[in-house]
Amino acid sequence: MPATPAPPHLLLLLMGLVLVPSLAATQPRAFGGGPPGYARYLLDATAMPAVEQYDYIVVGGGTAGCPLAATLAGPGGGRVLLLERGGAPSEFPALATAGGFVRTLAMADPAPESDAPAQAFTSEDGVPNVRARVLGGGTAINAGFYSRAHPGWFLGHGEGAGVTNWDMRLVNASYEWVERQLTFQPTVHGWQAAVRAALLEANVTPWNGFTVDHVAGTKVGATTFDASGRRHSAADLLAFARPGRLRVALRATVTNIITGPVDPASHRGRFPQPAVGAIGVVYQDRLLEQHQALLRPGGEVILCAGALGSPQLLLLSGIGPASDLSYVGIPVSADVPDVGKHMFDNPRNGISIVPSVPIDHSLIQVVGIPSANGTASYLEAASYIVPLAPTLSSSDPFIGPSSPLYVTVATIMEKVPGPLSEGSLWLASTNPLESPALRFNYLSRPEDLARCVMGLRRVAEVLESRALDGFRSAVGSMNRRGPVRRDFRTIGTQLPVDWRTNDMALASYCQQTVATLWHYHGGCVAGKVVDRDFRVFGVRALRVVDASIFSETPGTNPQATILMMGRYVGLKMIEERHSRRPVRTPP
Repeated sequence: MPATPAPPHLLLLLMGLVLVPSLAATQPRAFGGGPPGYARYLLDATAMPAVEQYDYIVVGGGTAGCPLAATLAGPGGGRVLLLERGGAPSEFPALATAGGFVRTLAMADPAPESDAPAQAFTSEDGVPNVRARVLGGGTAINAGFYSRAHPGWFLGHGEGAGVTNWDMRLVNASYEWVERQLTFQPTVHGWQAAVRAALLEANVTPWNGFTVDHVAGTKVGATTFDASGRRHSAADLLAFARPGRLRVALRATVTNIITGPVDPASHRGRFPQPAVGAIGVVYQDRLLEQHQALLRPGGEVILCAGALGSPQLLLLSGIGPASDLSYVGIPVSADVPDVGKHMFDNPRNGISIVPSVPIDHSLIQVVGIPSANGTASYLEAASYIVPLAPTLSSSDPFIGPSSPLYVTVATIMEKVPGPLSEGSLWLASTNPLESPALRFNYLSRPEDLARCVMGLRRVAEVLESRALDGFRSAVGSMNRRGPVRRDFRTIGTQLPVDWRTNDMALASYCQQTVATLWHYHGGCVAGKVVDRDFRVFGVRALRVVDASIFSETPGTNPQATILMMGRYVGLKMIEERHSRRPVRTPP
């Protein structure tokens, strides 16, 4: 596919998702109105007591942790402490709107002591990445796209994988509870509308309209940005906790899970019981003062710290491969060999262009799903406006010396489902504020590489569609037969000219340009680290409920399913709390 490359200074500026510190898609507006409904539950960790007891201690106020804590502190629940290492979303105005998405990622700071809501890290593969460091987790910093898991995901994470056989009635009720509070139907126009038409022209059919379900073809998914453009995050769900039952400590970094021997007299049932159990956690505030949160009798610690944070905290607490823990001098509490193993990240590859006409800022709204069972790459698109750097200097009286020149970038990308390629995570430091070391081994499995090749070919076919002709360069080329179809002004590495037939060249392109869509998962995989009730093997009163238990990403985007899982597990735990008496799902 012929293309006109952008000038070199654009290439430096706009690699990947154009992540440089000066970027801002638009000026984000601050959160409007009064304080959020959950503000009454928030405390800085410095104001927390040195020692206190709770029925449930939830570590990580992110995508799963917030709905889980709200549910456990709701009808039939108990006293809940939610510990979040970051601040509140309202402290960071850029998070409030879609316009701040690129800026938030651009300003991601790897420094452990930073207060930025996004923490940058780079895997051993050399691929830059980001993890959330704010109440609401990924839902507070992401692109807001919401779509449920593909149906086969629940079968793959059912009995054969060692996790609970999903109660699909409760799964759907939990999805619906989240959707009533957080999701909206977006208005599709501009670049997203053009991509929708291009996907259909490229035979990613049928057209399914707006739906939260995972169905083959082209569809519009839900968004967590409302009609006014304001973001809604998992933190909003905390408002559903009962007053007096929930406490949320901000800037509270958990350093250790406190474990102790289990009294043999307390063993129940016929099966072997864990020899150790969680009895609380140690956390530090921003002044590095230590606090203890302890469990009441029958209480539980639930890790919701994400695919990096949960396995990292288990390892720091002596729960993991005994040989690895001994090597770094950490006393072993429980030998769980697969903690930190089976790490996955879905590869992203795509093409970015500078369109010839102005287009709106848009995050992912339209998605192409060539296969309903998750065996073919998903197709997505975005557009954003970024300023060139440095700013212009001009003698024109209407252009001041600080006026930047803005450029619009539009991207079409493919995301490899699964994936099958896996890596591992390990402690680079015993400092819980630092990100662990990890390697994903992107595209190391031939099946993933083959899917990337087919996905990129579909991206090229979408770009070839007539629906996108209006975004081609204003100037075309000529040959002896006359005008040639105008080219795209592309950014970065060009697709091979023989992309239709040369699988090897496309495979090389996949490997050279691989990036992340921030959907990494694993490290506490179900059936290997946690059982079918999300309990950590070998440790009583300790569960993990987040993306670290996944061995496969659920559908096009994991956000919906992680939110659902927080609600789902919370209701299941309340049911357990009340023995065999079922708990009615509140409306």
